[in-house]
Amino acid sequence: MRHLTFCGLAISFDERVLEPRPWTEAQSTWAAELLAEAAPGPVLELCAGVGHIGLGAVRDSDRRLVMVDVNPVAEEFARQNAAANGLTERIDFRLARLEDALAEGERFAMVVADPPWVRSADTSRFPADPVLAIDGGDDGLDLARSCVGLMDRHLADGGSGLLQLGTTEQAETIAAEAAQRPEGSVTVVETRAFDRGVLVRLAR
Repeated sequence: MRHLTFCGLAISFDERVLEPRPWTEAQSTWAAELLAEAAPGPVLELCAGVGHIGLGAVRDSDRRLVMVDVNPVAEEFARQNAAANGLTERIDFRLARLEDALAEGERFAMVVADPPWVRSADTSRFPADPVLAIDGGDDGLDLARSCVGLMDRHLADGGSGLLQLGTTEQAETIAAEAAQRPEGSVTVVETRAFDRGVLVRLAR
């Protein structure tokens, strides 16, 4: 087992899950900033992994956090990480596929998502990373599109979604596709590029 500090939190993981990337503290920090002005309501973390991004987002608030991931090892570590930081009472982990995790009427003030975004053909370039955690399909955006769909259906009025991607080109693709959704759907309102990835904010 390995350990690191992420947004001031003690986070544990091992080789069976994706190692938390330090640069993604920016996603937690941005989410926390938006939550400070957001309406009441819980936070949803999609493709949660070991839970570091969501835990970092809600650490300094009293909001509840719903985590979703399909990997039981991720659940084990996410629960352990919540407990290690005194957040157990505020989390609900759902071991499920994205499309099966939420009830129709559930609404969230914030949705953070770190879906796999590596193209299937390129996953062999990252032998240290579990394929399940990085394989995003033919163009790397299969699960990202699913996350956007869930944001559209489950964001509360005035809420924001923060989606992590690999490149600005992927962000442009997601923005173009979101712009084609029906009126009233979520659209991309801001993109922030970093050395190791891109964060995209979606809202209505």
